[in-house]
Amino acid sequence: MMKKVITLALCVGVLPFLFNARVCAQETKTDSEQQPKENRWFDDYSKPVGFTYDGKAVLQTAYLWRGQYSGAANIQLDASVGYGGLYFNMWWNIGVTDWTFRTFQPEVDLSLGFNRWGVNLYMLYVHNFNCGFFDFANYADKGNRLELNLRYTLSSKIPLSILWGTRVSAADGYIDANGNLKRAYSSYLEISYTQALPYDLSLRGALGMTPWKSRYTSFRGDFAVVNIDISLRKNWTLNKYLGLMLKGQLMINPYYISEDKSSVEWHPKNPGNQSVNANLTFGVFLK
Repeated sequence: MMKKVITLALCVGVLPFLFNARVCAQETKTDSEQQPKENRWFDDYSKPVGFTYDGKAVLQTAYLWRGQYSGAANIQLDASVGYGGLYFNMWWNIGVTDWTFRTFQPEVDLSLGFNRWGVNLYMLYVHNFNCGFFDFANYADKGNRLELNLRYTLSSKIPLSILWGTRVSAADGYIDANGNLKRAYSSYLEISYTQALPYDLSLRGALGMTPWKSRYTSFRGDFAVVNIDISLRKNWTLNKYLGLMLKGQLMINPYYISEDKSSVEWHPKNPGNQSVNANLTFGVFLK
């Protein structure tokens, strides 16, 4: 238990360090201030220059992820460091599983990736604190897991993004017809588009699918649409280094609606039974 507390304390301590580094650093974060060529509609991303860093902290009414309800009220922290397109990201979720506030649900995600030319390739490690940190057994409902993700965004002028993610280890098994534990290699495909609006508003829409039997459909069926996500975000500038954000989100899971029509009803004590969920996020981020 003490090791877990120390781990969380070290993680949370990274954010103040990043903010202090942002204030004191003299290097230019990127050359994004340079205007891209007007005739380039694809691959108009600027080359990262030197050391890069970023961070944010948010308070949410729900933890919604890829068409799934994953928890109730929570605090989420995010910090990244990188150089020349290579980066390391640490993300934390500290919250409860539902609105009875009986079960605490901490989670730490670590990502190592490369982000250039609109391509973001990264390996994601998820730790849920219900087993040892290096335990990669193929549990059906718990344990650590590894996921390989690839996202491609056309350009800043055409912010159409395509994501493919596949679990390659742990927390991804089901019992087949012969009674054997089988790895599903659960995969998720998402197409999203973010439209910039006046007054620092942005509107994002996403369509998420799973190509075969996976955890996104509780290991039933084959191809399914599991996520229709719409969100509206508003940013405010505090100063040169900090900004505030407020985001409203509506998430619908068409697969579970078709499986169980009653899932569209409101279940305040067990939102996991719902296929229609909403979330309100308030946060602060480094600019």
